[in-house]
Amino acid sequence: MAGAFKHKIGWIGAGRMGFQLATRLLEAGADVTVYNRTRAKAEPLTKLGAKLADSPAALADRDIVFTIVGESEDFLAVTTGPKGVLTDKRKAPKIIADISTVSEDASLAVRAAAERRGCALLAAPISGNPKVIKAGKGSVVASGPKKAFDTAKPYLATFGRAVAYVGDSEQARIVKICHNVMLGVVAECMAEVSVLATAYGIPRHAFLDFFNNSVMGSDFTRYKTPAYVNLDFNATFTPPLLRKDLELGLGAARKHNVPMPVTSLVREILTTMIGNGYRDQDFATFIEFIAKGAGLKLKAEKVAVDDGLSAGA
Repeated sequence: MAGAFKHKIGWIGAGRMGFQLATRLLEAGADVTVYNRTRAKAEPLTKLGAKLADSPAALADRDIVFTIVGESEDFLAVTTGPKGVLTDKRKAPKIIADISTVSEDASLAVRAAAERRGCALLAAPISGNPKVIKAGKGSVVASGPKKAFDTAKPYLATFGRAVAYVGDSEQARIVKICHNVMLGVVAECMAEVSVLATAYGIPRHAFLDFFNNSVMGSDFTRYKTPAYVNLDFNATFTPPLLRKDLELGLGAARKHNVPMPVTSLVREILTTMIGNGYRDQDFATFIEFIAKGAGLKLKAEKVAVDDGLSAGA
């Protein structure tokens, strides 16, 4: 695999997802230099061969720079802000591949700045959480110049089982936003029906085992099942981050007068959750919040359940 990788890679962002994705690139043999705002979070990657950079601008000599950050403002900061990767007047990467879920407006601004520097921007968001990525079951959707996509595709392919190309501009942003809207709506509904089953004395592990093996089951419902059964809310994606993505979806919908009443309601549920202190745990806390509304005190069932990922780990 290493012989197929001929480009120098820069990596910006070593949070939960970024760390796992960079790990897959390094384990596949890529030459990777990493920048993270909190340097200590990136340091363990040096054991896999990564080098560390002191600023995004220090990655301007890399062929391809991947970015994965939390907010649209962060994406603008690491690209066009002070010491951004596009601010070195002498050099710029050939390609920036952004894995973040950011607004179309922010992406267009960075795309224009990149083009002025002779750099192609790929929007390349990914479906999955760190455990999904570790299991090799991530799915990438990409858009941007086709030539840049063809160059970056072997690296994107290390992240999971599928890489889809959907167009030459911002199409991947909308695809990922639609995906995360569906994720939020399904997770909230899954919490509601799990609490309803609990209210009737049905063990959640039994209910969700039936559900996951029915036509309604999916990879997503399977890998969220352990959290809903055993109340393990160790964060993979927090309520504030999920609300941000739903708001991006609602904003995109307004541009085309697409009604999204269910999404709007889930956004308001998340806002209420956040106001009640659900900020730093996983969004699977939907189930605890719904149970409180029903006057129920949930208990962890302490049952081993299949998350559907173990075979791919």
